This record gives sequence, C-alpha cells and structure tokens, in this order.
Amino acid sequence: MAPDEQQKQPTQESQVAAELAALSARVESLERQLADLREQPSARFRQATSPPPLPSAMPDTEGLQIPHLAEHLPKAKGSLEDRIGSQLFSRIGIVALLIATTLFLKWAIDNHWIGPLGRILAGLIAGTAIIVWSERFRRHGFNAFSYSLKAVGSGVLYLSLWAAFQLYHLLPAGVALFAMILVTAWNAYMAWSQNSQILAAYALAGGFATPLLLSTGGNHEIFLFTYILAIDVATVTLVRLKSWPRLLLGAFPATVAFFIGWYAEYYGAFNVGQPVAITTLFILLFFVVFVLPTIRRARDGEQTNTPITDVFLPLADATFAALALYSVLQDSHHHDLLPWVAVLFGALYLGLMRLPQARVASAVHLSLAVVFLTIAIPLKASGHWITVGWLAEGAALLWVSARLSSPASKPTAAGANRILRRLAIGALALGFCGLLIQPFWLYYRIDTAFLNSRFATSLFGIAALAASAGIALHARRHEDAASPSWLQIAGASIIALNLVAVLACVRELDTTWRYTAGNPEADLQKSLAISAFLMLYGAGLLAVGFWKRSAFIRWQALILLVFTIGKTFLYDLRDLSQGYRVLSFLSLGALLMAISFAYQKDWLALRDPQPNTASEVHDVPGKGADQ
Repeated sequence: MAPDEQQKQPTQESQVAAELAALSARVESLERQLADLREQPSARFRQATSPPPLPSAMPDTEGLQIPHLAEHLPKAKGSLEDRIGSQLFSRIGIVALLIATTLFLKWAIDNHWIGPLGRILAGLIAGTAIIVWSERFRRHGFNAFSYSLKAVGSGVLYLSLWAAFQLYHLLPAGVALFAMILVTAWNAYMAWSQNSQILAAYALAGGFATPLLLSTGGNHEIFLFTYILAIDVATVTLVRLKSWPRLLLGAFPATVAFFIGWYAEYYGAFNVGQPVAITTLFILLFFVVFVLPTIRRARDGEQTNTPITDVFLPLADATFAALALYSVLQDSHHHDLLPWVAVLFGALYLGLMRLPQARVASAVHLSLAVVFLTIAIPLKASGHWITVGWLAEGAALLWVSARLSSPASKPTAAGANRILRRLAIGALALGFCGLLIQPFWLYYRIDTAFLNSRFATSLFGIAALAASAGIALHARRHEDAASPSWLQIAGASIIALNLVAVLACVRELDTTWRYTAGNPEADLQKSLAISAFLMLYGAGLLAVGFWKRSAFIRWQALILLVFTIGKTFLYDLRDLSQGYRVLSFLSLGALLMAISFAYQKDWLALRDPQPNTASEVHDVPGKGADQ
C-alpha cells in the first residue's frame, strides 16, 4: 500500500467515527424528549425547544452533513379511534349537555327551586363561565375541546335569553334580540381572531337560530329580512377575509329556507295584498350579497376560488332569485314584468364577466346570461316570435364565439368560446325545430299563400341559418380544437337552410291549391308544381355546387333530385293525367340530360386523380376543390 493511501485511511476512519458519535448523540437526545412527552402529554402542545448542543468532547465534524432527524420524522395522523374520541364524542357531548341544561331548567321550573329571574341569571352566568373556561384549554393546546365548550356555553346563553323572553317575559323582544346579536357577534369575533372556521360555523348557527327562538308568530318582514341580510353580509365578509367557503353552504340554504317559510306563511296566493316592492328589493339584495364571493382577484399563491364559489353558489343564487321573483310577480299579477326581469338578469351576468374572477366562474356566468336571455323569449314572445328569437339569439351567439376565436382575443377566452359555441348550436336547433313544427301547432289553417307570417318566419330562419354558415366559414380560418368544429357548424347550417327552404315553399304551394274551389284538377296541378319546384331547386343547388366547386353542396342537390325522380315515377306516373304526366317526365328528362352532360364533360376535373396544385384548396361547404 502506498504511503499516501496509508495516511488517508486513518482520516476516513476518524470521519466515520465522528459521524457515528454525532448520530448517537442525536438519537439519545430524541429518546429523552420522547420520554418527557410520555410523562407529560400536554407538553406536546408547548413550544418546541431546540435540541441540546453536542458534547464539547465530540470530535470535530466540520464538513459533514448531519441530518436533523426530527425534521424527517413522519407527522402523526389521527387514527379513526382518535377522530371518534376527539371529534365525534365532543359533538355528541355538546348536544347532550344542551339537553341536560334544558332538562335541568325544566326540572327547576317544575320544582320551584329558584325563581324565574334566578333561573335566567344562573343560565347566563353558567354560559359565560363555560366560554371563559374554554380559553384555558385552548391556551394549553386542546383547541377542539375548547371549541366544543364554547359551543356549549353559547347554546346555554341562547337558551337562557329565549327563556327570559318566551317563558318568563322578563325581557322585551328588542333587548333579547340585542343580547343574542351580541352573543353571535362575540362568537364571530373569536372565530376571526382565533382563525377557527368551526367557531364561525357555531356563530352562524346561533345567528340563524335567533329569529326562530324569538318568533312570536307575526309578520315582521322588514325586521326579519334585514337581520338575515346582516348575517349574510357578515358571512360573506368572513369568507373573503379568511377563505372559508364552506360557511356559504350554511348561510345560503338557511337564507332560502327563511324566505320560503315566510313566503308560504305570509305572501303566497292568498296574501296578495303584500307590498311587492319591499319583497322584490330584499330578493335582489340577497342575490347581490351571494354574487360577491365569486368576484375576487386571487393573490399570489392564494387559492381563493373553489367549486362552492365558482359553480354551486352562482347556480344556486340565480335559481333562487329567478324563482323568487317569478313567484312574487306572478302572485301579484305582474306577469308582464317577467320577461324584462329575465333580460335584466342576462345583462347583469354579462356585466359580471368583466369583473375579476376565475375562468370557471366566468364560464358559469356566461351560461347563466344565455339561459336568462333564452328564457326571456318565451316569456315575452308568443307564436312565431319565439322561433324568431331563438334563431336570432343563436346567430348572435355564434358571431360572438367567432370573435372570441380570433387570434386577437385573449387566451382566457377559449373556455367562453367553447361554451358560447354550444349554446349557439342549442339556440339554432330550437329555432330549426320551431320552423319544422310551426304548421302543426301554430299555422294549421292559412288561406293566403306566401304572403303570411309563416312564410316570413321561414325566410327569417333561412337568413339566420345562412348568416350562421357564413360566420362559421369565416371563423374557420382560425380553427381551434373545440368541438364541434366550425366546418361541422357550417355544414349543418347549410343542410338546415336547404331543408327549411324546400319545406317552406312546398307548404306554400300546397296552400295555393288547397282552397281552390271549382277546379277538379287542383290536386294534379299542385303535384306538378311541387315536382317542378323540386327540380328547379335541385338544379339551382347543383349549379351553386359547380360554381363554388363544392361536392358538399352538389351531393345535397343530387339527393334532392333523386327524391324528385322517385316522386315522379311513384306518384306522378300514377295520379297525373296524360298531359301533366308528359310535361312532368319531359321536364325531368331534360334536366337529367343537362346534368349528365355537365358531368360527362368533366368540367370540374373529377376524373383527374392529381388536381392542379396551384388551384387546389380544401373542400368546405360552399368553397373548396373536389376530391
């Protein structure tokens, strides 16, 4: 072995020995701390002290990385047994102690041990003492038990004040209410100062229990809703300051329950004399308060948005406000205001989208705006105006979606673009269905052909579908990955357009000969006219397909012509007279020969497997090369 290697070996051995000595000292220190914790359980909640210094006689360990073993020890997690013992039992204990307090008060009343004033004072003193006593446990680290005691003490205070008002009439309603508000405010302050969401939940429960405890059976709408509104404002403030969204799961349902209970008892269909303005104002105030949690700009590294504030609360708030206003206005015979209320909500949600909020909340607000605007159509319109409204709304939404899909729009608009596109398709589909079924439920008897509102509605539908197809084709230049694609929307719009045009003209031709009196050949003339129209429309559609070099349009023309051929051979050949039959087949034959000549000349170079690349573009509805 070389001399230098012999010198390195003792150095390495000394470093290993030093490391072992340091680790041994650290393990011994940890064992002493563990022994102290076992002897004094409450010490685990005291401020941890730094580990003792290493012995002075320990060899120098400069340059060695000695791990701090305490930092790498796994944190103890509460077992099922621990959660049952510390949480479930404490909550059951709260209920048991409150029941015991109530039974004791009743027992004392039955046995006349103490007078009414003494009973109330004993309850107030006991509740206050329990709350003060709970702070001692919190300072020693027993937070869960301390919060349980605070809940018991608050419950005793509420019950004592309720007994002083309801049972013994020692306190007037105003004083009892003020005292209960003080208890609720103190609980809320402790929740805020101690950063305890469970205390906030206790305060919320006590606040909503107060009107029930002090209820005298009378109608105090302004007082009740003002009190509930104050609790809601305080809850929303806590949610914004402390990010406790789960409190909203208690405040919002309780608010709705109070309103439903009051409405069923004092408003309703049998109490139409109630002032509409006051109730409407409170509904709008409740609506605005619960909108606020969704409007917030997140700070750096802060998670402020949750499914509760982004999805559940906006949907539930909109549903409550819409149904409440509908019930109030309907029962007060103001049905004519409902469409404008829906438009107001739609405009409000469109305005909310401009405020700072999460992308999910913005998408939900956009959906609610479209829903309210869609609801406004059947509330205000009737008959064909409903169809016109849906078609106009679908084309407008599609235009907005196309604007959002342009490169100049913000990247955050992608989610809104997808939602708008689907909503536009839904509105257009509703309008299309209305165009198809309107003769059966609205215009089943029309005497004047073409010059009627049915045909005007169909013309508007054709224009709206044509505009939708044009918007989709224009937006296809900035195609994205959203589904359905702009190409699919354009194709569906063109198919729907042609179908509406054919059906509308066939209906009007049928109306032209339906009420013709004294004409024995009216049915034959109508059949011939319909066949002639189908031939001309198919020929025109085919010409557009040749002009735009679009196989998509030409296939629609060919399908229509095939249908016309079938009608001619299966219907016209059987029912038409000799002269009409000749005219029908002559027209069909001439048309088919012209179409055949165009295809045989191969004007579109369909037989060329290698089209000229200089003029090749993609085949889209209305524009593109044939493949």
